[in-house]
Amino acid sequence: MERPKMSHLSAAKRILRYIKGTIDSGIVFQTQDRRIMDLVGYTDSNWCGDKDDRKFTAGYIFLYGGAPISWCSRKEP
Repeated sequence: MERPKMSHLSAAKRILRYIKGTIDSGIVFQTQDRRIMDLVGYTDSNWCGDKDDRKFTAGYIFLYGGAPISWCSRKEP
């Protein structure tokens, strides 16, 4: 992080206090077939696919148990 301020430290401490207070909480994924609960990731990129600006585009998605848990798509600035 570039030029962190005290407000950033305060926010981080607040998040850590929240996590400490909710350590017993969570989401439980149950299944009879453990293969269903695999973590799978996909990526893709496109070199100069946009003919108007010729910029690079890339993205990824991670699935857990077939459900998306993290994803991003970004175009070169």
